[in-house]
Amino acid sequence: MPKSVSKLVPKVPPLPGASRRQQYSASTKRALIEVAQRLFSEQGYAGTSLDAIVAGAEVTKGALYHHFSGKQALFEAVFERVESEASRHISRAIENELDPWEKALTGLRSFLEVVREPAYRRVVIQEGPAVLGYERYREQEERSAFAVVQDIVRVVLKASGLVDDDEMVTTFARIFFGALQSAGESVAAAADPSAAAARVETAVTVILAGLQSLVDHGGHPAEIMPD
Repeated sequence: MPKSVSKLVPKVPPLPGASRRQQYSASTKRALIEVAQRLFSEQGYAGTSLDAIVAGAEVTKGALYHHFSGKQALFEAVFERVESEASRHISRAIENELDPWEKALTGLRSFLEVVREPAYRRVVIQEGPAVLGYERYREQEERSAFAVVQDIVRVVLKASGLVDDDEMVTTFARIFFGALQSAGESVAAAADPSAAAARVETAVTVILAGLQSLVDHGGHPAEIMPD
């Protein structure tokens, strides 16, 4: 593997029973995704050529087509990687939070950090829907970020005394997930992303504080739920 690629990409851990050829193939694929992520983030999908990607990874076009059917397939791999990294970032932030309200706020803050990252903003928010198509875009997002949101919503609903029913949790999670997507887009497109993120955090904090206050003062949110 060329030295420049080995410096660019963390080495892939040895796979039990994998041949040297398989190890090299895995490293090549990772290098292509790493380079593509950097170029898509900086130049956008339309502004990035396959020639630039293979040149950056120091591999041949044949090697690229061995792993990906074309530029869109490579973009999808980058999209999955950026989304997975974002989900792991949020999951790590909330894993030690035992208080449900703090868990929700910490998850929100972590999400607002993610949407201000150049790679997430460009690849997921700006380019993802157009390149992947709406249905594929939603499918990919729900495969990663939605699971984290659903976990947070389940904890908050349980603490609030709302029905801990799987279908109801999913309904709340989809509504909240949609709101977060919209908020993320507004933050990413804002002239001052930090100020926009602060406004989103304030708005969600007010909503959560209202629900928490209702619970703390003996209210029964479940009573407003339809039978």
